[in-house]
Amino acid sequence: MDLSIIIVNYKTYELTKNTINSVLETTESSYEIFIVDNNSQDGSYEKLKSYFSHFSNEASNGKINFINNPTNQGFAAANNIAIKKSKGDFILLLNSDTIVKDGSIDDCLKFIKSHNDVGAVGCKILLPNGDLDKSCKRSFPNPKNSFYKLFGFNKIKNSNSDDYNLDNLDDNGIYEVDSLVGAFMLVRKVAINEVGLLDEDYFMYGEDIDWCYRIKSAGWKIIYYGKSEIIHYKGASSKKQKSKLIFEFYRAMYLFYNKHYDKKYSFFTKLSVYLGIIFLLTIKLVFNVFKK
Repeated sequence: MDLSIIIVNYKTYELTKNTINSVLETTESSYEIFIVDNNSQDGSYEKLKSYFSHFSNEASNGKINFINNPTNQGFAAANNIAIKKSKGDFILLLNSDTIVKDGSIDDCLKFIKSHNDVGAVGCKILLPNGDLDKSCKRSFPNPKNSFYKLFGFNKIKNSNSDDYNLDNLDDNGIYEVDSLVGAFMLVRKVAINEVGLLDEDYFMYGEDIDWCYRIKSAGWKIIYYGKSEIIHYKGASSKKQKSKLIFEFYRAMYLFYNKHYDKKYSFFTKLSVYLGIIFLLTIKLVFNVFKK
């Protein structure tokens, strides 16, 4: 089998159903789908299993596989459960709030299969209003580009590493980048076997950047393939637990810096980064309380 597509559901029945239907309608490659429910407890898992029952029986060779996770241990953990059960030579992480356009998966799969040095491929991701979801092509975060992004100094760039969102690169192009986003991330199984599964210390954010960092550090290329595109209804499932996910967003920053940059930067630089993370987390949480 060419491809295993993994979709994590958390209280998003309609969105997840639409995502699966878009895959079924637009993809011709040989593939299997894993639906991993992260303990939704809202009936969405049961409704999905019923709606797609004709794809999960013997007649369809189990094209859609359902996994009911008894606890919500996060996005990385849910994907890892399915990766371990997958049969495909390639793994596609696909968010439950996306719509795949015609041929997008097939074209990305064709590209990675024809480039043996490529470990992961991502496509152009559009928001519902047509704007680019800038997280689909990124540099690795570092103290410099994080500072520029935080304080709006994005135009002060001496190199691509200074530009976190790579705004200067063509959205429709094909080129090597540092990092993709887990909303659509096609990864070679051999690369996964080499670098390991997603890091389950990350609950919802940062696991994609961490994975790309490890894949690239192992010598594989990370490619942005702007010829294919999907639509991302961003943040649909994260609206369920706002304060918790605000905390997890900034905790992911700490985890990434502590894991990969602990010995790379000076004590003062690391302290500045950590204090900045705490400051931003506090501001966001306070703002969120008053917003409610």
